[in-house]
Order: sequence, then C-alpha cells, then structure tokens
Amino acid sequence: MNAPKPRAANHPYRLPPPLWHARCKACWFTTGLLVLVVASFWSLDLQWAQFLSLEAARSMGRFVAEFFPPDLSPEFLTKVAQGAWETLAMSALGTGLAAAFGLALALPASRLHAADRAWGRVPTRWLLNALRSIPELVWAALLLISAGLGPFAGTLALALHTSGVLGRLFAEAIENASPGPGDALRVQGVGPLRVFLYATLPQVLPQLLSYTLYRWENNIRAAAVLGVVGAGGLGQLLSFHMGLFQMGKTATILGAMLLMVAVVDAGSHLARRWLTR
Repeated sequence: MNAPKPRAANHPYRLPPPLWHARCKACWFTTGLLVLVVASFWSLDLQWAQFLSLEAARSMGRFVAEFFPPDLSPEFLTKVAQGAWETLAMSALGTGLAAAFGLALALPASRLHAADRAWGRVPTRWLLNALRSIPELVWAALLLISAGLGPFAGTLALALHTSGVLGRLFAEAIENASPGPGDALRVQGVGPLRVFLYATLPQVLPQLLSYTLYRWENNIRAAAVLGVVGAGGLGQLLSFHMGLFQMGKTATILGAMLLMVAVVDAGSHLARRWLTR
C-alpha cells in the first residue's frame, strides 16, 4: 500500500497559529482585555477589607432584619397589585411601540440587497445610537417636564430607548437574511415592499420576535426602576415607602417585583423557545 503523500507547502489550508504569534488575534485580544480588567481593579479604590469585615456583615444583617415581617394587609396588597399591573402595562406598551418604531427605522438602517445604495443607512444608525445611548432614567426625567408625573412619561422613555436597541438588532437581522428568495423575486420584477414582505420578513420574523420578547423582559425591570423618578408603577411606591423608612411595606413591594419579573421571564423564555424551534 502506498504511503499518503505529504501536503504541499502552498496548500490553501493553514494550521492554527501558535500562541502569541502575530496571526493569533484572539490571543492578543484576550491579553488586552485582561490588562484592562487588571487596570480597572488597580485604579478603583475597592475597600475589600472593610466590605468583608465582621462589622459590615452585622450592619447588613440588621438592615435586612428591618424588612421583616412584610406588610401583607389586604389594603396594601391591593395597592401593590395595582402598581404591578401599571408596571406591566408600561413595559408591554413601551416595548410594543419600540418594536414598531424599531422596525420602521431598521429598514433605512440596513442594506436590503447587494445593489442597494442604502443612502439613509449611516444617518439612521446614528439616530439609533443616540436613542439607545441615553438611559431610560434620563429619558424619563426629560419627559416628565412635558408629559408630567405618571406612567405616560415612563412608557415613552421605555419606547425611545428600546427603539434604539431593537432598531439596531432588527437592522442586523435583516442584513444577515439569505438574499436568495429576495433576488428571485426581484428578477421577476417584484417591487421592494413586496420583496421585503414575502422574502425577507418571513426569514427574520422569529428572530425579531425573540429580540422583542427579550427586551420586554428587560423593560419589566426598567419600568420598576423608572417609578423612582415619578414615572408610576411599583417603582414609585418603592421610592415613597422606602423614603419614609417603612421597611415592611418596602419588603412587600420588592417581593412583588421579584415575583413579577420571575413570571415574565419564565413566560418569555418559553415563548422564545417555541418561536425558535
């Protein structure tokens, strides 16, 4: 039996580079990341000895003990349930508006096919960057001036920030869609709108829905925090009662937040698994 011939030196397949070789980009990237982490620890004044001391543990224990027993009176539980529903409604409406606005901005922010000049791609992506670079709390503080106290300002704040996030994710999904079905329709003279509706959108729709559900999970938490600046919901109750040092009522509100987030996370996780099957 003849022995296998050795590969030619100019074979197109190359072996992985050795560690710390000029071609090993992952090695240098990992090293740079570790240097940044070490520099961060070095530059911050982290009081680990004080944090891990026995006195700090006792202080935390006394503080946590003040949350018990939680206030479970029917009147207060009714108020907490109303706040939880308000928070849930804020997050759902804000996410729904953001999904619609994000999809509308994702179309000009993406190159739909190879021959697409995409004149609006760069400025639209700048707009998406601006929307998502401003945190929800800042949007809520700005909108409270015009919309007033209450859930309306919080809903708009969630919608504006999440529009920037979803718009960018939607644009990337649209650009990464397989071009074959769209090209086949364009050859037949089909217009761009119908090409998007019948070729591109069916491919990316499960991914768009998955992104939207994931952001809804995040917006549940964000909506609970937005109430701290007067945007309604559980966060407003939390800010009020914690400011008065009513720790039993605060514990009940925190428990409602945890329960609501856990339920929504579980439901959203199951929905995303069903969509991606």
